[in-house]
Amino acid sequence: MTTFRTPADAAEARAIQDTLRARVVLDEPGPPPGTGRATGVDVAYDDERDVVVAAAVVLDAATLDVVAETTAVGRVTFPYVPGLLAFREIPTVLAALEALPVDPGLVVCDGYGRAHPRRFGLASHLGVLTGLPVIGVAKNPFTFTYEQPGPRRGDSSPLLDGDEEVGRALRTQDGTKPVYVSVGHRTGLDNACAHTLLLARDFRQPETTRRADALCRQVLREATA
Repeated sequence: MTTFRTPADAAEARAIQDTLRARVVLDEPGPPPGTGRATGVDVAYDDERDVVVAAAVVLDAATLDVVAETTAVGRVTFPYVPGLLAFREIPTVLAALEALPVDPGLVVCDGYGRAHPRRFGLASHLGVLTGLPVIGVAKNPFTFTYEQPGPRRGDSSPLLDGDEEVGRALRTQDGTKPVYVSVGHRTGLDNACAHTLLLARDFRQPETTRRADALCRQVLREATA
């Protein structure tokens, strides 16, 4: 694992992104969907107290049963700057991942990978630092354009920055809003979408994200009570 370095300011943070982006691996397909483990990571904040809680929840990718889960509580050490959200979240997310008693397998972030203005969102940053295969599944498309995918589960359309496909808008349930899938590290886009569909068996968001979100919110309430 590569050591995380907290930048002094936004300019240094962007320089770190530029340096680490060259280490993103885009030519591996990633683990086969529905096999091994899939781990959701998410964070919750209390901005008034500068507290951040990260959760990592490992699921069996075939059954979606919980295999292991951990949390970590930290302090917010970097201000909110659009495009630099990873620097607020990654230290605590890394702590939660490192505490897991099992290999996490594929990591699913509630955020972006290549679908980022600098092509280096949280999923890419986390993948480079850990060496794990990571994908981003976001609730919103950030600044990119797309055509609405068809109305049925599995329909998708390219998420575009000009003519470049940086991800896909993917319908995970009939008639619901799409999610926005992008590659983070060591996984192809087709594979990332296939994983997302299998993990979003019953709801719009992947079960990995749903469980990590619920756990970090619960622990934040307890930590700030």
